[in-house]
Amino acid sequence: MNMQAADSTSFAPPPLRKLEDTGLQMVMMRDILLKTIFRKNVEQASAIAEAIALPLPLTQALIDTLREMGLIQAMGTLHATASSEMGYQLTDAGKARALDALSQSEYYGAMPVPLEAYKDQTRRQSVKNVQITRKALEASMGHLILPEGMIDQLGPAVSSGRSVLMYGPPGNGKSSIAEGIRAALGDTIYVPHAISYAGQVITLFDPIVHTPIKTEAANPTGLRRQAARHDTRYILCKRPTVMTGGELTLSMLDLNYNPTSRTYQASLQLKSTGGVFIVDDLGRQEEAPQALINRWIVPMEAQYDILALQSGEKFEVPFDTLVVFSTNFHPNDLFDGAALRRIFFKVKIDGPTQAEFLKILAMVAKKKQVPLDEASLLHLLKKKYPTVDNVYANYHAPFLLDQIVAICEFEGIPYQMRPDLIDRAWENLFVSPDLIAH
Repeated sequence: MNMQAADSTSFAPPPLRKLEDTGLQMVMMRDILLKTIFRKNVEQASAIAEAIALPLPLTQALIDTLREMGLIQAMGTLHATASSEMGYQLTDAGKARALDALSQSEYYGAMPVPLEAYKDQTRRQSVKNVQITRKALEASMGHLILPEGMIDQLGPAVSSGRSVLMYGPPGNGKSSIAEGIRAALGDTIYVPHAISYAGQVITLFDPIVHTPIKTEAANPTGLRRQAARHDTRYILCKRPTVMTGGELTLSMLDLNYNPTSRTYQASLQLKSTGGVFIVDDLGRQEEAPQALINRWIVPMEAQYDILALQSGEKFEVPFDTLVVFSTNFHPNDLFDGAALRRIFFKVKIDGPTQAEFLKILAMVAKKKQVPLDEASLLHLLKKKYPTVDNVYANYHAPFLLDQIVAICEFEGIPYQMRPDLIDRAWENLFVSPDLIAH
């Protein structure tokens, strides 16, 4: 199925019609509802429904059940300036139960999705179902000058949903290409606020990683909320991208447990489910590259990851992620043969040729409104680049032109390209090897 062209409703999590559809135990729903009312001070059923991410009829049914238990009481309609909705508050017994539940876990808010239901949803919207076409990949890379044949190499790698290792000298757009891969995916998935396993709640939605898409069903009140076309515990989002660099540690790939609040936060790779996990600057981390790749071997091959609770209990979660590694080192310097075999695609990103460099320079100069000058270009190619063995990089053109623009603005002259301005810009591109006297 080409999910890029599909309507997101075709793989939406089924809407909830009754409380049993949540797959949650009544005790968990009771405690989360009580903690949410206690912590957020919400009173009306519509506000409570929005806070716990359940449809209004189900929220009302849950409230009614807790009223029968003596944990919630009705306050009557509010004063005339407010809406005519019934208000609710916790009874003394409800407050006591809320405090007891908070002592076990501070989690409150959206009802979680059971892990097994989340696995089903992950299969429905798998990144491996997305058939990326040459046209889509070329469009997402349109702002880049790519070496000939690069799309031929990248296309099958991305379309297969398998791991990709991009390597080559620094400053040639590996990070930009990785971002282009994410943009080529282009469609949406449903991300739960949280998932539950063995009575524990694990927060999954992360506003830094996930970008919500506004939908009519997101309206918390009225008929639209009641007639939601998907399980309201999920948020419709763009396919996620997690990008890490030198700060990546092995602990980030495991559950993050906060002992003070007794809550769990999903691992980075669990948050990237259905999208792309980009490991930039591989080899710059404190962890050895071989140790990092070893951590990914089982997930990449088996398509599931193993996480552990504080109790030591281990469980499987989906691993539905396109992993893109990017490094300035040669792969043979980072990994052994077994690890390299497990990275399905290896793409070398080299520096541009002289002709490609000039194309980039012309494109950037036009964008920055700096007129090209033949004498300056000849000076750059014949006098400057021979001093660095005529090695070009994709970042050189924008760097040099940014320097020229800054010089022109400082000198109060129109944007222009001159040999002497090239010389001044070049000094900042390459640091002189002269020793510093102490």
